[in-house]
Amino acid sequence: MLTPGERSDLVKAKARELGFLACGVARAEFLTEEAPRLERWLREARHGEMGYMGNHFDLRLDPRKLVDGAKSVISLAYNYHTPPLQQDSEAPKISTYAYGRDYHKVVKQRLKPLVAFINERFGDVALRTFVDSAPVLEKAWAQRSGVGWVGKHTNIIRQGAGSFFFLCEIILDLELEPDAPVTDHCGTCRRCIDACPTEAITPYGVDGSKCISYFTIELKSAIPEDMAGRFKDWVFGCDICQQVCPWNRFSTPHSEPQFAPKPELMGMSRDEWHGMTEVVFERLFEGSAVKRTKYEGLKRNLRFLRKS
Repeated sequence: MLTPGERSDLVKAKARELGFLACGVARAEFLTEEAPRLERWLREARHGEMGYMGNHFDLRLDPRKLVDGAKSVISLAYNYHTPPLQQDSEAPKISTYAYGRDYHKVVKQRLKPLVAFINERFGDVALRTFVDSAPVLEKAWAQRSGVGWVGKHTNIIRQGAGSFFFLCEIILDLELEPDAPVTDHCGTCRRCIDACPTEAITPYGVDGSKCISYFTIELKSAIPEDMAGRFKDWVFGCDICQQVCPWNRFSTPHSEPQFAPKPELMGMSRDEWHGMTEVVFERLFEGSAVKRTKYEGLKRNLRFLRKS
């Protein structure tokens, strides 16, 4: 009979073998500290028009409501770091996480062999996997499981690796030995706070309703006029707070073929972006996270940049 510690070691070794950047374990329990913070964030309308953030409040805070009898939460990180490759420095910019194939599909695919390993090695295990697609507070679990700490920009930072990685979770009814939470290493640094052009970041908090990523992806109505000139050419997402973070000097390029950007996309000029037709949009962003904005959403964002 394997001990919880031995089971954890086996899972982590397999995760490394499968190419995950990090893997940690936390005990499946109610997120006591996060509950009042989430309630306050919602009450202050920091989620803007993202009404879904107010749904399933209890599920977000207790993994045992997502998997009956859950004992452990496995948190994993999957590297997506790609140094910016857009050739025209004046072209509208998209977040590097959206350069290639939609990460939801890629990471979900990469989790499958780990799930198969767990079932083969430990028997009949009840579990569910999550890739930013369900009411799971993934950053809280990443910190609790030792994957990294929540930085002042609220992204997870890992010593020696930075923050350019996706998070995913496996909630399961198997007892695993939990890891110790990671301590904060932001210190007195406030580069992310000072660099944010829309002043969305406060220490360890983000007003989602002011974030460039929110405006260019989540917001369905018109972008507020008072934001004109503040987007720094970002047309889908924003990487500014990560680009200025000193810890990202340790980031290394990913090795995931499906995250490789199309040369045509990287070579597009400023004028080609603004003249993009729907046919070109469908071809360039087939299978991409950029499809979330739809063609009309991207054109709205491009028109807004023209006002700058």
